[in-house]
Amino acid sequence: MEDEDEREASGLERPERPTLGLALGGGAARGWAHIGVLRAFLENGIRPDLICGTSIGAVVGGCYLAGKLDELEDFARSLTRRRVFGLMDISIRGSGLIGGQRLRNRLESHVGDLRIEDLSGPFAAVATELGTGHEIWIKSGSLSHALRCSYALPGVFEPVPLGGRWLVDGALVNPIPVSVCRALGARVVVAVNLNSDTFGRGSTVVHDLPPAPPDMLPEVEHDMKQAMGSTASRILRRQFMGGRSNGLPGISGVMMDSYNIIQDRIGRSRLAGDPPDVIMSLRLGHLGLFDFHRADDAIKIGYDAGLKAIEDTQACLAHNPKRLI
Repeated sequence: MEDEDEREASGLERPERPTLGLALGGGAARGWAHIGVLRAFLENGIRPDLICGTSIGAVVGGCYLAGKLDELEDFARSLTRRRVFGLMDISIRGSGLIGGQRLRNRLESHVGDLRIEDLSGPFAAVATELGTGHEIWIKSGSLSHALRCSYALPGVFEPVPLGGRWLVDGALVNPIPVSVCRALGARVVVAVNLNSDTFGRGSTVVHDLPPAPPDMLPEVEHDMKQAMGSTASRILRRQFMGGRSNGLPGISGVMMDSYNIIQDRIGRSRLAGDPPDVIMSLRLGHLGLFDFHRADDAIKIGYDAGLKAIEDTQACLAHNPKRLI
């Protein structure tokens, strides 16, 4: 009792748990693993004070702070390959292969007209401005609109307008937004990296030019004949999910590898300059960019990784008390 009186007299308060920020990285379908991470933390009494997310990380983080994590998990686990196809409103005239209206409707059915200011804690979604490459932090306004800006993967979804800017996926500039968490006041930052499997691709390989590949014209002509008898939507859906028999990857394969390489390079650089206190590097390389129907696998991997990070996170919280003077 005397100690408490002395603290009050001196203007000091008892040490409190420091502000905990959770940085949820981008990674398309791999992002369902964030649900598992959150489940593991919550079951062990660890609740983040603020969340910053990029792309799918923004979606999961925003839904959690909106009290919609259960609904999002039910939706993710209910997805089948057929249902994923059904959410792809193919567009061949816009600036993205998917119009995005069906996903927008689904997202709005979950979060409604909630605003970021109404969430249970501070939140920021990271996006990228086309033309300038500016990193945009969306910390207020419509939650569903902010999430759409953050996950608008170039070439797949059309850019999203906001405040006179055209915004696309935030992973192009900040795949794992540790810096955003610190800017919002986090004393301890836990980061979730969904693309650690791509680390090590930084090697330089010197190779002589191989013999010219076989003539692809007959195969191209074959595809064109098929196109004449099929709808553009059907062809694009097929190309998203697989490649040709000669090993040439389909659209999804090309985009997945390109997207991962970009995130790998930028992510490593950003983490080196501003390392988190705890980082979870999830092994999700076996999941493809559009494997949203494999939520069970991703959530399980995220949950296991979350459990392994509990001890380190608790240690960081214990050794970084918040003192108000």
